[in-house]
Amino acid sequence: QLQASGGGLVQAGGSLRVSCAASGRTFRDYTIGWFRQAPGKEREFVAAIRWNSQSTRYGDSVKGRFTISRDNAKNTVNLQMNSLKSEDTAVYYCAAGRSIITSAQAMGNQYAYWGQGTQVTVSS
Repeated sequence: QLQASGGGLVQAGGSLRVSCAASGRTFRDYTIGWFRQAPGKEREFVAAIRWNSQSTRYGDSVKGRFTISRDNAKNTVNLQMNSLKSEDTAVYYCAAGRSIITSAQAMGNQYAYWGQGTQVTVSS
């Protein structure tokens, strides 16, 4: 089970951190990804991290502004979002998939488990 939290309203240029808490199973061999979906738009890959390594990947639109990290002790993956823009407004979802190769981490269909989403709204 994945539980996303930490969304909210922030002004453009501000920062926000969303978290994904994992429970109910071990995610040791899994990749945890963040995706987002804005109204009327397709789901977009944001970032991914492997549970058992430092390997990370980011979508082009968030590179240099967002940082994904994990806290193994708390079974949590965090997404720190800085320099937020109005176009970052979306529902953010975390997802988990097992043994996803690097080149496929941006593909939502590789992830078997999804959290419920948390709303992030950036006002301009």
